[in-house]
Amino acid sequence: MNMRPGDEVAVFVSRVLNVNPCTVENLRTMGPRLADAASLIIPAGRLDAMVYCCTSGTTAMGYDTVADSIHTARPGIPVITPITAGLRALRQFNAEQIAVLTPYTDDVNESLVGYIEEHGPRVVATTSFHFADDNDMARIPPEAIISAAKEADREDADALFISCTAIRAVDVVEEIERMLNKPVVCANQALFWEAVRTAGYTAPIMGYGRLLTMDLL
Repeated sequence: MNMRPGDEVAVFVSRVLNVNPCTVENLRTMGPRLADAASLIIPAGRLDAMVYCCTSGTTAMGYDTVADSIHTARPGIPVITPITAGLRALRQFNAEQIAVLTPYTDDVNESLVGYIEEHGPRVVATTSFHFADDNDMARIPPEAIISAAKEADREDADALFISCTAIRAVDVVEEIERMLNKPVVCANQALFWEAVRTAGYTAPIMGYGRLLTMDLL
């Protein structure tokens, strides 16, 4: 996967310590570490957006907690997360009812669905791989994601949302859209879309679903 369209878009990365198993309680332990991680990214350089790449971490802590922590190190920079970007993407598609596919266990799924329904569309169905270990999530093969997406879809869902930046859904999101004949939004795709558009890059990025061909509304 390399969605970066060219040298006109620069991506800088820092890491945040994450603790397994993936539970709501453990996800919240990342909060106090976000400022230090953010401070390491080209400290004296220009950044157009800061991206926290954890969907379930954001729903466990809340967006304001994530943004406030990052802003203590890098004030004034827009903070983007997978779930807030995902919800923005679903609004682009006018999705009022969605199906959700995740790799998480039940407690994290409950946190995610609660956040989605508080801030966006109604969730008509949730399908999960039920993994507690982040490493297992990253090892889910793309063909398994395609199969699970087909299982997760519902006739009354306007779109499918695939949660978690650890899983490789972006590699197959375009194939899943063709299979389901409806919009599919996945975590990495959505956060990259909002980040590059926020940074001022407006050209379509092909090969990763309909979303990356669209401007921000």
